[in-house]
Amino acid sequence: MARPEVLEQIKEAEGEADDIVAEAEQEREERIAEAREEADSIREEAQEEAQQLKQERLEEAREEIEAEREDILAEGESEREALESRAEENREEVIEYTVELFKEAVDVQSQT
Repeated sequence: MARPEVLEQIKEAEGEADDIVAEAEQEREERIAEAREEADSIREEAQEEAQQLKQERLEEAREEIEAEREDILAEGESEREALESRAEENREEVIEYTVELFKEAVDVQSQT
C-alpha cells in the first residue's frame, strides 16, 4: 500500500472515530437530559404527594379538634345542667333562709 493510501485510511479512521465520539457525546447529552426530566418529574410527584399528605393530616387534626371541642361542649352542658338542677333543689332552702334572715333583721330593728 502506498503512503498516500495509508494516510487516507488513517484520515478516514480518524473521521470515523470523531463521528463515533460525537455520536457518543450526543447520546450522553440526551441521556443526561432524560435523567434530568425524570428527576424533575419524580421531584414534582413527591412534592404533590407531600402536599396531599399534609392536607390529609391537617384535615385529620381539624376533625380531632372538632371532636374534642364537641366533647368539651357536651361536658360543659352536662355540668351546667347539673348545677342548675342542684340550684333548683336548693332554691326553696335559700328562699327560706333569706326570709328567716330578713325576719331576724326586722325583729332586731323593731326591738331597738
